[in-house]
Amino acid sequence: MHNRSDQFAKNILRDALNRASTAETEVEVLAATQKIDVYSVSDPAREAERREMGLLGELSAEPSLFEPYHATPSLRHVRHCLRKQLTWHHELERRARAARVSAGSQVDPEPPSQPPVPFPALVVISPGRPETVLEAYGCQRARPGLWQAVPGLAMCIVILAELPRTRDTLLLRLLGEGQLLHGALADLAALPEDAWENGVATPLLVHFRLSLVEAAANEEDEMSAEIRAWFQDYQQKLRDESRSEGQQEGCREGERLMLLKLLQSRFGDLPAAVVTRIEAAEMPELERWAERLPHAQTLAEVLDELS
Repeated sequence: MHNRSDQFAKNILRDALNRASTAETEVEVLAATQKIDVYSVSDPAREAERREMGLLGELSAEPSLFEPYHATPSLRHVRHCLRKQLTWHHELERRARAARVSAGSQVDPEPPSQPPVPFPALVVISPGRPETVLEAYGCQRARPGLWQAVPGLAMCIVILAELPRTRDTLLLRLLGEGQLLHGALADLAALPEDAWENGVATPLLVHFRLSLVEAAANEEDEMSAEIRAWFQDYQQKLRDESRSEGQQEGCREGERLMLLKLLQSRFGDLPAAVVTRIEAAEMPELERWAERLPHAQTLAEVLDELS
């Protein structure tokens, strides 16, 4: 998974799951060619955070491999995921044995006093319904959008197109396209500003989706257009909130804070000189920089004067 859409999916899953788990991306599974997209281990101390995460929280209750797909996966794709799942469990067992030996335990492959290493669940996230996969693994619908394979496989399939439009499914629906993505962005914009979903999704939406560098015929252009529209609405919302205070300085300060936040989300920590420059800028300049941001690849492209 190398394109911007796939990287966005892995990062939003990782950052959301990190609220209640320890989650990693690109987890190597013995062979260098095998990597788990996102691996999550729930933290008991953050159970309250996990419970408020809706369906994603439920799916991460146990150690889990998350494998999001940009296109509906085939049987071959899911077999590859199952191979990673089995190989990763073997690696976890190997690590547990090595830890026992390091601690001075007997070199017994399965000491009676030691609980077995939990078998990690596999969560395959698909935009559409993978009919051959559902049939091959005897999957049954557990709820709208969630299908469980036969018990021995410890695998479920999340079908984004079938998820109900509720807050419980919002973070997962942001991984979709077209009308599904459009609805998820509208739902995100309607949430309170301090909603945890905003803290996870907004920086990643800006970082991964707003830089449009492909030609108009590229298949991701429509998706990027959806996010640009969301971004413009987001900008206007912040401006309106500032203007409602009835003071021009308040409006300018709101624009500065918004621009600083978006630049930091996109380019990381900002040089002190850049922060000083933005804090001293007037409204026309701030608005011009904000208009450049969706298309810029570097900080200089936002702030420097165009020749």
